[in-house]
Amino acid sequence: MTKKLLKKLGLSVLIVFVLAQFFGPEKNVGDLTTNDVFLAETNPPEDVKAILTNACFDCHSDNTKYPWYNTITPLNYWLNDHIIDGKKHFDVSKWNDYSLKKKDHKFDELIEEVREKEMPLPSYTWTHGDADLSPDQIEAVVTWANQVRTKYALQIEEPQ
Repeated sequence: MTKKLLKKLGLSVLIVFVLAQFFGPEKNVGDLTTNDVFLAETNPPEDVKAILTNACFDCHSDNTKYPWYNTITPLNYWLNDHIIDGKKHFDVSKWNDYSLKKKDHKFDELIEEVREKEMPLPSYTWTHGDADLSPDQIEAVVTWANQVRTKYALQIEEPQ
């Protein structure tokens, strides 16, 4: 390629990048009270509630606290994809819509994902250091989640 062609190509890429900054996905900014049903029903202790707020709710609820780099396209699309995928698997804002069996299953998955350090995602903890769970925090979440599962198991077994 000639130098002139490379300059034109570079300028074209720059123009596309600048224009792309005017477009972005719809933000996940809903009402924080949508988490209240989940929190009231599962009753996490304060330390676990703080973990959920710092490490889970951005991708698993209707309200995301966006980092500064969310204003940069294409990063905002990448983040949006994570949020959509996270809510597809586990959405505390839709907790009231889940059956008891589904809630129990979601907690089973939560325990597995947290115990195996699959959640929170490493790409999330890179920029959210407080979401990188210590062994004690993992144990606190797992203990709480097992207690919730026990409660659900008793409710599932009750005759309707």
